[in-house]
Amino acid sequence: MTARNRVTLTVGSVLFVIFISLLFCYQVRQSEVAFLTTFGKASDKVAPPGLHFRLPWPFQTVHKFDARVQGFEGKFEETLTKDSKNLLVLVYLGWKINQPQTFHRNFSGNLDEAKRNLESLVRSAKNAVVGQHPFRDFISTDPKELKFEVIEKEMLDSVRDQALANYGVEIKFLGIKRIGLPESTTEKVFMRMRTERERLVKQFEGEALREVEKIRSTAERERNELLARAEADAIRIRGQAEAEAAKAYQVFEKNPELAIFLQKNQSLGAVMKTRTTLIFDQRTPPFDLLTGTNAPPRPAAK
Repeated sequence: MTARNRVTLTVGSVLFVIFISLLFCYQVRQSEVAFLTTFGKASDKVAPPGLHFRLPWPFQTVHKFDARVQGFEGKFEETLTKDSKNLLVLVYLGWKINQPQTFHRNFSGNLDEAKRNLESLVRSAKNAVVGQHPFRDFISTDPKELKFEVIEKEMLDSVRDQALANYGVEIKFLGIKRIGLPESTTEKVFMRMRTERERLVKQFEGEALREVEKIRSTAERERNELLARAEADAIRIRGQAEAEAAKAYQVFEKNPELAIFLQKNQSLGAVMKTRTTLIFDQRTPPFDLLTGTNAPPRPAAK
């Protein structure tokens, strides 16, 4: 056998192996979910990612689907709230194929058909959930009244089980993307919001006035207490001063010459505080003290 024949045989063997592999093997990627049908009957098992064995067509057929999370948005449609208010709600959704057999049986792998059915399911759930909540749960001047998380969870709970059981689809997330108002409702809502704001302003003004009155009353009470304490201290000090003065008067009554001397001494001190040139009669009080002729009498010896 020549070298050329050997090369031809080797290439043929490789091609034969590849052909047999394509007939009897298939690969599932990480981003895919797959299952087999045998003579048209679906297998209960989902093929994990990797290389798998199969019988060639028409014995077995491989069905593969995208296993990644896919999303879509519903329509921005009017919905009626519990208190009969029209509201525009737009819902977004994230989903993935979890049971490929059920998905294939219902949609034959048609993603557009699956999205249309999911949109219908979400619309029904949206209308039902919104109809159980009053308008203030969606639009309110008080953030505490808004209940978006509760409403989104109720919608998700409503569609999750149905989507999995009927379509083989797992709902990964669901939320409200946008809230709007029909033109006929907008003016009424603005009027209600304006009225609510005015009510809050009046409430805050009333609370502020009450707080001001409280502060004023407290300040007035504290002022009266301080004045009363100051008056009491003044009366006490005045009493002590009068008592001291009475004692001094008794001394001066017994020795009037001493009182006159002290008075002159005080007057002289007041006059002599600054550097001054004086021309006076030495007998003029209180300057007669400077002559030494008007010294206070010494007390009599006992």
